[in-house]
Amino acid sequence: MKRIVVIGPESTGKSTLSEQLAAYFNTEWVREYARGYLENLGRPYEQHDLLQIAEGQLRLEDETASRAKDLIICDTDLQVIKVWSEAKYGECDPRILKMIAQRQYDLYLLTYIDIPWTDDPLREHPLPSEREYFYNIYRDIVMNAGIPWEDIRGDHNQRLKAAVDAVKQII
Repeated sequence: MKRIVVIGPESTGKSTLSEQLAAYFNTEWVREYARGYLENLGRPYEQHDLLQIAEGQLRLEDETASRAKDLIICDTDLQVIKVWSEAKYGECDPRILKMIAQRQYDLYLLTYIDIPWTDDPLREHPLPSEREYFYNIYRDIVMNAGIPWEDIRGDHNQRLKAAVDAVKQII
């Protein structure tokens, strides 16, 4: 089973690209667990919620993998929760860090900030300087992950083509 992760700052087309890739390769994609969790929370999230989100994300990924044959597309991974936690709380729960260390992926697709920001009540960092800051953090993560990665830029068609080409290289 090959596991592809679409990673990047908020509002950079990760969900759209994940869904498009899954359709192209006729496979399953793992939605971002945090979105549903936060939409149903009924209060502002707190640091302890991030552990539940991390556990839910891995559970959802495993459930999706059980339905797929050779490939799944993940719309985020726990690195996103780590970055989110460190930005908001200055630290990340060691249990989340342990989960990150135990999960292996085959390719990162890093989405760039050239997609216009779309307002959403769950998004927190709309300023261009913030988007660039977080893009650079994610770039450092993928560069140091020890697995292949591809920088995904351009309009939706360019992004899909670059992502498809990158996935084909590993399958």
